[in-house]
Amino acid sequence: MMHNETNLRPMVYIAGPLFSEAERSYNLYLKHLLEESVEVYLPQEDGLLITDLLDSGMSVEQASSVVFKNDINAIHRCDFLLILLDGRAVDEGAAVELGYAHCLNKLCISLQTDFRRLAPFGNNPMITGAIGRSFTRTEDLISWIKERSPSNDVARQRQHL
Repeated sequence: MMHNETNLRPMVYIAGPLFSEAERSYNLYLKHLLEESVEVYLPQEDGLLITDLLDSGMSVEQASSVVFKNDINAIHRCDFLLILLDGRAVDEGAAVELGYAHCLNKLCISLQTDFRRLAPFGNNPMITGAIGRSFTRTEDLISWIKERSPSNDVARQRQHL
C-alpha cells in the first residue's frame, strides 16, 4: 500500500450513504474498526456536511460546490477507497467517488453485507468494474486491511529478529 503525504499509515476514504441515523452509525462503527490499522477519511466526520453549510447561510449552489471540492481533495489524498454497497441501490455520491478514485488509479475495494443485489444479476457492471476487491463480511474486510497495514509489517519484521 502507498502512503499519503502527511502520515506513514495508508489512508482509506469511506464512500457510502450518510443520510440516515443507521447509515451514519454504521459508518462510525466501521471507521472505529479500521482506525486500528489505517487512517480513515469519513466524509460525515472529516468532511463538510451540506446541511451545516446551508445553516451557515451558504446558498445551495455554493454549499454543493464546497462539499464536492472538499471530498474530491480527500480522494486525491487517500491511498485507497472503500465503497459501502449495502442498500437497495448504490448511493449516487458514493458511485461518483468510486469512479473518480478509479480514474486516479486508486485501489478501490467494496463491502456489501446486504445480499439483495448479489443474485441473480448483481451490481451494475460500472460499479463492479471499478472494484479491485470485494467483501461480504465486515470481519473479512478488517482482516484483509490489517494484513496489509505497515504496523503489521513491523510486527512481522520483529518476529524475524
